[in-house]
Amino acid sequence: MGKERKRNYEPVGAYLRHLAIIMDGNGRWAEKNHLSRIEGHRRGVKTVEMVVKECSENDIPFLTLYSFSTENWKRPISEVQALFELFNHSIRDYGPKLHANRVKVRFIGRRDGIPGELIREINTLEDMTALNDKLTLNLAINYGGRDEILRAFLKILHEKGAQAKTIRESDFQRYLDTHDHPDPDLLIRTAGEMRLSNFLLWQLAYSEMWFTRVLWPDFSPQDLHQAFNDFISRKRKFGGLKKP
Repeated sequence: MGKERKRNYEPVGAYLRHLAIIMDGNGRWAEKNHLSRIEGHRRGVKTVEMVVKECSENDIPFLTLYSFSTENWKRPISEVQALFELFNHSIRDYGPKLHANRVKVRFIGRRDGIPGELIREINTLEDMTALNDKLTLNLAINYGGRDEILRAFLKILHEKGAQAKTIRESDFQRYLDTHDHPDPDLLIRTAGEMRLSNFLLWQLAYSEMWFTRVLWPDFSPQDLHQAFNDFISRKRKFGGLKKP
């Protein structure tokens, strides 16, 4: 990311505190370009770097990326293993740059089932960036929205017992993986699909959604700014009659 550019505009972070993205289309991009699926995922990492840079420069404090879902285990084992190796390399190569640019990295989802080497890389990056305050980057790995809600419910039962029947919505939210974040203001999904695919089901209740047919490796700063501009133009009433 390097030295921040001097700007003469109001950053979108004045309106957008939390951006969530379903990064779809790596495999289709690879097939279209006659490359292996893992090469599509490698090119997708470059787009991640661009989006992190843009969010940081636009003062967006929270970014959550859907990286590997609980359903992705259904893919061929060779692709899953290659993805985990790519995660390892990306954390080692890109982690120090994130730290230097004051990005705090967190991993959300289940850690059981993830290879031990990747868990060690995850723990190292989280510890290294824990005190950073420019941008919080959440990487959802082995994550599912239904699973997160179920895990939260089981934590409440364990802690509250019979008192769980008095739990309020605000109390429940404290048990989610994103408990100390605002809910996403905007969800972007690439590659033309228009569904949530089990991503942040609780948190996206009142989020604005923006879909594009652009495949993730081709997603550009111009596409991102188009999403930002569309978001800013919308009126969010949260079930009421006036914009809060």
